[in-house]
Amino acid sequence: MVSTTLQSATSALTGKQPTKPIISFIGGGNMAEAILCGLQSSGHPGSHLRYSEPWEQRRQYMQSKYPDMVGSDNNQEIVEGANVVILAVKPQVLRSVVSSLKLRADTLVVSIAAGITTADIYKWMNTTDPAAIVRCMPNTPALVGEGAVGLFATESVNDDQRSMTEDIMKAVAKQVSWVEDESLIDTVTGISGSGPAYFFLIMEAMQNAGIEAGLSSEDAKALTLQTCIGAARMALTSEDDLATLRRKVTSPKGTTEAAINSMESNNIRKVMADAVFSAQNRGRELAEQLGQEL
Repeated sequence: MVSTTLQSATSALTGKQPTKPIISFIGGGNMAEAILCGLQSSGHPGSHLRYSEPWEQRRQYMQSKYPDMVGSDNNQEIVEGANVVILAVKPQVLRSVVSSLKLRADTLVVSIAAGITTADIYKWMNTTDPAAIVRCMPNTPALVGEGAVGLFATESVNDDQRSMTEDIMKAVAKQVSWVEDESLIDTVTGISGSGPAYFFLIMEAMQNAGIEAGLSSEDAKALTLQTCIGAARMALTSEDDLATLRRKVTSPKGTTEAAINSMESNNIRKVMADAVFSAQNRGRELAEQLGQEL
């Protein structure tokens, strides 16, 4: 749903039906491209989608693939008149990018730069006015439209801007979750941000076990991937919680129970908990480190 405030303003000024917000991306990398592509596929007009990209080769690629969108190597040019500015650059250059921008007071700023807090972004904006800033933690499956996204909003972000942010992220994500404490973004990192790698590791181990047991590499991979997809879809569509689903497929004294008992005896729960907390703690360390260095 497009911001009702923006709709009203547009209608009053033009006498026309409400238009989509102008969304400008600073940075034209893979994640920015995924969101831009998702927005356009969902009906957002290319004329209201903008991006800046300093590398000429990348910019030429974007311009050839998305000719309806507005591309430039000038950050300020791209943000002029934008309703939403999405910061999609590396954390190491975010300070110089933000401090060089002149934004309207009502512009919504969304950062997908890992490890940079909203307080640091606000400090670099060189303003004394309240600023609407959302910090976003997407994950790599967003590149194929299957993302999970965590969001944190500062107090200046209103309900309409929250709705706009959700609409933008839903272009590439199937799950969008808000957290009320910014520190929980690090927890989101430990679950969904780093989470795809956990499953890749598990699938890699399953494939290798299948090969050791005599399956071909192709069959072991295909069976592993489909099992993963099938289990996830069962969990998504079932009314049962995950523990109940596990019990239902674990027959007493059967093959699955033998496998589960082996994993439990090897402390699978602790292994996973340690992984999540390690990612969470590293996220906090990086946030502190980047905030001090930049």
